[in-house]
Amino acid sequence: MGKTAAAMLRKLCFATAIVSVFFTDIAYGQQQNIIIPRGESTIVLEPYAPNIIRVTLSLIKDQATAAPGYGIVASPAPDGWAYEETEDAHIYRSSRMVVTLLGGSGRRSQSASPQPTELTNVQKTQASIGKFFNGSTPWADLRFTTPDDKPLTEMNGWQMSVPNYKDGNAGILNDKRPSDDPFYQVGASFTSPSDEHYYGLGQNQEGYLDHRGHSVPCWNNYTATGGPTWCIPFVVTNKGYGLLWDNPSQTTIDPGFNEQTRWMSQVGSRVSFFVIAGNTTDEIYSGYRLLTGATPLLPKAAYGYIQCKQRYITQDEVLQVAKGYRDRHLPADVLVVDWFYYTKMGQMDMDPQNWPDPKAMNDELHKMGFQTMISVWPRFVPESRFYDTILKNGWFEHLADGTPTNGLPYDRAGSDIDTTNPDAAHWYWETVRDNILSNGFDSLWADETEPDLPPNGSYYHIGPGTRYYNVYPLFHTGSLYDGFRRDTDHRALTLSRDAYLGVQSKGTIVWSSDIAPTWDTLQRQIPTGLNAAASGLAYWSNDTGGWQYLPGSHKPAHPPLLDPSDARDNVSGYDDYPELYTRWFEYATFLPIMRTHGSRNFNEVWSYGKQAEPILEKYLKLRYELMPYIYSLGYSTYQTGAPYMRALFMDFPKDTKASLLTDEYMFGPAFLVAPIYEQGATTREVYLPAGSDWYNYWTNERVHGGQSIIVHAPIDTIPLFVRAGSIIPFGSQVLSTGEVQSIAKVRIYPGANAEFTLYQDDGKTYAYEKGSSQITHLHWDDKSRKLAHDGAQAWSQPDNQIIDIVGRR
Repeated sequence: MGKTAAAMLRKLCFATAIVSVFFTDIAYGQQQNIIIPRGESTIVLEPYAPNIIRVTLSLIKDQATAAPGYGIVASPAPDGWAYEETEDAHIYRSSRMVVTLLGGSGRRSQSASPQPTELTNVQKTQASIGKFFNGSTPWADLRFTTPDDKPLTEMNGWQMSVPNYKDGNAGILNDKRPSDDPFYQVGASFTSPSDEHYYGLGQNQEGYLDHRGHSVPCWNNYTATGGPTWCIPFVVTNKGYGLLWDNPSQTTIDPGFNEQTRWMSQVGSRVSFFVIAGNTTDEIYSGYRLLTGATPLLPKAAYGYIQCKQRYITQDEVLQVAKGYRDRHLPADVLVVDWFYYTKMGQMDMDPQNWPDPKAMNDELHKMGFQTMISVWPRFVPESRFYDTILKNGWFEHLADGTPTNGLPYDRAGSDIDTTNPDAAHWYWETVRDNILSNGFDSLWADETEPDLPPNGSYYHIGPGTRYYNVYPLFHTGSLYDGFRRDTDHRALTLSRDAYLGVQSKGTIVWSSDIAPTWDTLQRQIPTGLNAAASGLAYWSNDTGGWQYLPGSHKPAHPPLLDPSDARDNVSGYDDYPELYTRWFEYATFLPIMRTHGSRNFNEVWSYGKQAEPILEKYLKLRYELMPYIYSLGYSTYQTGAPYMRALFMDFPKDTKASLLTDEYMFGPAFLVAPIYEQGATTREVYLPAGSDWYNYWTNERVHGGQSIIVHAPIDTIPLFVRAGSIIPFGSQVLSTGEVQSIAKVRIYPGANAEFTLYQDDGKTYAYEKGSSQITHLHWDDKSRKLAHDGAQAWSQPDNQIIDIVGRR
């Protein structure tokens, strides 16, 4: 009864608040925003583009008018927006969006004023409830539409409440110091039509794609259900808009419950969010790019194959793995040195017993065409050589009394450096640069970037960890990216365990952390990755095969499709693991980043038995054949912000069935990928979206879209289709992306006109930012069945030796 009564009272308070705003005036903040007093609150409308508006609401005016939070890099841009006030509403419009705040000037003539009437029984009850319960903020209703009055979304309530015992959150006040800004719980509710669907919101590993009907805990949580989570508070819907929630504290999103979508953040001093309108999902991602930064091209090696395991213990072992790939004439680009190469956590050294000359090792690997990545943690044990320096400078994540936060008694890995402190961040990069990268390593693996010691109740340089719970990945990867840009002559590459708004702009790959080696996990990785990409983070990956240790015994429900008997030293009694690893590897071939990792004795493509080996080699080589296509997709993401691992809702918004599928996706504009994730399966049902014909990649059979078909999928075949009207460039076989790769063929899948931008550059530097690249525009005219190309010359052979038209007789 209490909560219901409070809700009823809010309606009464809202109605009362309208009267107070009728006689207020509008103030303009440097002609960049509209500031509207509403009772005790302030509402600000601030444009960033014709299709992007920021809204802030606060009981503290200075907070309402303050700049956006961490991760937002854009500046307001009011050009093209016009404001008007009517008796009923404040209206702010551009050529792309209309924002309407209900409740205008109310300057009616006296004769037109409504006459007092007797309260109804409902109003009397509401008044009685108001004696005991009230809401925290004045009423506000904000409607977002297109200029032709198509609804986008509507905010119909907000909250900014002091933590209290009634709401069960009074204890959070213990997480602030007297000098810290006050804590408020802040939130807002939006209408949710029954046919609205929600995608993005970072990484959640519970196995669904559409968040509707699921409560989403949006924060870094290594122990979350299904697997570790991290938060990018950005959602894209099928209603033509995206919403970016500007609050880094632990936030819960409840999409589609009771015809509402509610955002609620533990701590804040305002409600702040952006609405991005888009005629296509790619236009929404262009808006996200504007707000949070472009996704730079990674070193070309990152688009190849990254070989990793827990762990290569000696430099000789690393060299032998490299030799194994080259002796077998197999392509691979990056070898990874995982943790425990050091003598102490935070010592920033390499144990000379196992790594006698890492510089010579890297020199040799570079000659073989490999780059190397090495894991660096943000943790320092008290016995390490830098601990006292960090402690003296106050550079640790710490408790209120300054004591470094630690994980004792069970976690003895020391304390986390606070890279929200710019001095600490600069020092950390220089220490990594001078002690680790100086040994010839090319890139970094920033493990444990939640941080692993949760910051709630601790403090950063920027303030309470409870208020800034999710920002550490942004600051930490940023410290490394800035260092790479400043001090090296090659592109930055950091593998990060976690993400937040803007992490995509820091030269990062983010992976799904320490997942289990099971079929269920493989199945859930598909929607997990699709939502991560839908969050504006193009470079997501996972540990192919799962990271956790294999069980001593695992008996499958069906006879294994691959014989494990000659891989027992690696898979032990997990009879179907070679089959699982092979299916996972097939899927990984069509991820933005192809990276294997795990806690097996061996983890190379020849480690899973003689039956598995040729299949793994087949897909490894295919990855490199597709390198011209994949690298060009990376360039497209840099330009547009749109991911190239794409849930089907992005490209087929009118196909309801396609938009809700969790286990198929587009890899760029051409490929539809339908991984096998059931043990023993040799067929699967594949839905081919309507509006196009499709080609089976393996057989070239052409099939009409808008139907489900049963696809033959023996163990060496992943169901793979190509959209009619596609251009796919294939490269010659190379052993690494460092070799010159010629265009071997350009395959055309007819059925519609097609465009493709073929992109090439040096693959190593940022010269592309200044226009140093080779761009070839390819155009297929389906009616004339001719391919035209202009721009840079992409091949030297005659076209009839390069162009391959599928189905041509």
